[in-house]
Amino acid sequence: MNLKFIKRNIFPLVKIISTVLITSAIGLESWNIYAFLTNRNVPSSLNPIFWIERFAMTSHFIESIIAAFYAHSGKKMPIQYATYTFFVGTIGLLELFDQEND
Repeated sequence: MNLKFIKRNIFPLVKIISTVLITSAIGLESWNIYAFLTNRNVPSSLNPIFWIERFAMTSHFIESIIAAFYAHSGKKMPIQYATYTFFVGTIGLLELFDQEND
């Protein structure tokens, strides 16, 4: 597999999956917060999923901060590109840095 094949065929699939998973993580965390505020219990079997979800959300948040910082050099709007990078993850940063090198 060469880099062009990966960019053309794999990146769009990863973007879709990442967006769905991050949106699901936001919903899962919202449910957890709602359960806490209404004094309801969330099944303890979901604790590993919550930790994975929090790790993913934290890493995507850090990536979005980096994207916002470097967006001006790629002639992008910082807030929009940070939001995009939050949902698609590392691929957003790869695209931003690839445009800088062109």
